[in-house]
Amino acid sequence: MRRAVRAAAYALLPAEVVLAVCLVAGVRIPAAVLLGAEAAVVALLGAEAVRYVRLRRRGLGRRAAVRALVPEPAARLVGHEWRLMVSLVRWAARRPDGAGRPGTRAFGHARDQAAYLYGFAFVCVVETVGMSYLLASLPVVHAVVLVLDVYTVLFVLGLHAASATRPHLLDGAVLRVRQGAHTDLAIPLERIAAVRHELRFSHEREEGVLNLAVASQTSLTIELGEPVTAVRLLGRPYPVRLVRCHADDARALAEALGQALTRARTAPSPAPGRPG
Repeated sequence: MRRAVRAAAYALLPAEVVLAVCLVAGVRIPAAVLLGAEAAVVALLGAEAVRYVRLRRRGLGRRAAVRALVPEPAARLVGHEWRLMVSLVRWAARRPDGAGRPGTRAFGHARDQAAYLYGFAFVCVVETVGMSYLLASLPVVHAVVLVLDVYTVLFVLGLHAASATRPHLLDGAVLRVRQGAHTDLAIPLERIAAVRHELRFSHEREEGVLNLAVASQTSLTIELGEPVTAVRLLGRPYPVRLVRCHADDARALAEALGQALTRARTAPSPAPGRPG
């Protein structure tokens, strides 16, 4: 049943998009076709509801049941869009994620990308105004395009807001390097072998290397003694032994990380317990 429902979903989604485009373009669709398409969608939703109830009866929680129903790539994409919108709220409220915790230092990394993202957002706004003028005589098409254009502007601003409100975080045990709303890698300090300030503007794909470039540049290189597992946007895990990232003040981050490594490596060992 699971495979049949998923295959039906993959077939119905493109069909619904085609029907929507045809309706917006003014193409006359037979009533029988529209009725059949909507009936198929209702049947698919009903099958998903039945599967959800069965999973819940087996003892799964709400989140676990939803994860079993929704493919991981789709769930991660929806989660990414949600984090972008939440980042816009945090950006307006000036409440960075994770900053302000006792013993935790935050290092921003969004400054160098602000100019071109603001420029891109301005171009999107101009395009929105232009399309509104050109499509004024087609109200349905105008409404659809307007919604898409406004969302595009919010998406671009959300990309910058996610970087601005999700800085790198360093405490006494873990370094969290982040990029936008899609990368959040926790690196235990005991796995870091070396760190150095290194400005790079070209990054080739290499096995075991994670490049978190901002405005096509990285300024900090972190070598790991043991690999850590990073997760790509769609959920694919891969081991990482070298991390290159960027920070607005990369020298300060390198210095703070070096001091944290020194403290972690020179801390006294815990006293051995009394033998039983």
